[in-house]
Amino acid sequence: MAKPRLKEKFDSEIKSELKEKFQFQSVMEVPKLTKIVLNKGIGAAVADKKLVDQGVEELTLITGQRAVATKAKNSISNFKLRDGMPIGAKVTLRGYKMYEFLDRLVSIALPRVRDFKGISDKGFDGRGNYTLGVTEQIIFPEISIEKVNRISGMDITLVTTAKTDEEAHALLKSLGMPFVNNNKEE
Repeated sequence: MAKPRLKEKFDSEIKSELKEKFQFQSVMEVPKLTKIVLNKGIGAAVADKKLVDQGVEELTLITGQRAVATKAKNSISNFKLRDGMPIGAKVTLRGYKMYEFLDRLVSIALPRVRDFKGISDKGFDGRGNYTLGVTEQIIFPEISIEKVNRISGMDITLVTTAKTDEEAHALLKSLGMPFVNNNKEE
């Protein structure tokens, strides 16, 4: 299996650039992407169980890896929710599939978002992880618009080994994430 384009770029260019920028002692200190988690909460699944199966199927199509249904941890009577009910879908990508998905996300899916000007840099959690919300699953070319009966969004979390948000921002920007320029010095 051929090495993904972004993995190749990370190994050949980005590692040394980040090592220079943050003055790390070793290349092993350079932050790297460890996993990407796609999570889709399906609130209407309380009434219709088929929506969870559709969500799992959509995430499987988008990522190329089998998604799993997530279950409720607590019972909430106001929402008619019981412990153990399926209420969403998630998939965790690592290795080559992670880099392939990130490449497709950056180069194909995000530019298809209506009125796209870039993604916000406010999605960092303080520990070097970044979460981005996508409002429509139809931005992914794998999803056929004719087969979709309900447009729903998802959360995409990029988990890195970076110790600070600044390191993670530099890593993701060099991997091609289209952050909005807020008149910051690069």
